[in-house]
Amino acid sequence: MAERSVLPARPLAGRRVLVTRAAAQASAFARLLREAGATVIEAPTIAIEPPVTWQPLDDAIARIVTFRWVIFTSVNGVGMFAARLSHHGLAWTALGHARVAAIGPATAAALEVHGVRAEVVPDEYRAEGLVARLRALVGPGDAVLLARAAEARDVLVTELARLGATVVEVAAYRTRPVVDGAARVRAALERGEVDVVTFTSSSTVRNFAALFTGEEARRLLARVAIASIGPITAETAASLGFATRIMPAEYTVPALTSAIAAYFSNASERS
Repeated sequence: MAERSVLPARPLAGRRVLVTRAAAQASAFARLLREAGATVIEAPTIAIEPPVTWQPLDDAIARIVTFRWVIFTSVNGVGMFAARLSHHGLAWTALGHARVAAIGPATAAALEVHGVRAEVVPDEYRAEGLVARLRALVGPGDAVLLARAAEARDVLVTELARLGATVVEVAAYRTRPVVDGAARVRAALERGEVDVVTFTSSSTVRNFAALFTGEEARRLLARVAIASIGPITAETAASLGFATRIMPAEYTVPALTSAIAAYFSNASERS
């Protein structure tokens, strides 16, 4: 039987990790990194805000019992949906007999906090994986409510419509670029005080890239590892000239933390 490699107790000791996640979500990620020994530089490049108008979501909630499926693609979507239910004096039981799907375990866990069990959680935590699981469950005439970010990818809407479903897509929240920490990030990179930059969504990549010119980014990140939470984020990074060196097999923050730890542990063994 092959020996399993065991990471040291604090595999990221001495490593400096830049977290670009929204401030409201960064704390859990930062805690995991610090527990692994890392020095964490929190520099959110996005902020989570309400949509331009609540009306589409409010209208959907008013007729929630007409939906066969309700799909959530992020913890943020669950949180905003919960807040809007509460605003209208409703509980999650208002979903009635609607079936619920979540894009991954973190989103499913957020639903469980409200007593809602996600019937479908794909093995691959992205839109394509969710479509694959729903293909045998969603049919012609099924009404599907998709409450998510205002600027999300079109894969779910397109593919579910191809199955004959009537998809109602509503914005539960939007992301806004944050540039307040740009000078601090630039200074840390200039001084070589960053070992890895982490991206947990395409929006974090795009807004990070907007802080620099292409030449600046290439120079400042020449000795920095890029860690992306999954293939969609990595594709966005690649399109902007950032080559991902670290990506977990499971697209979650804990798995990303473990992948970063493994990367630097292996680097220490090679040196």
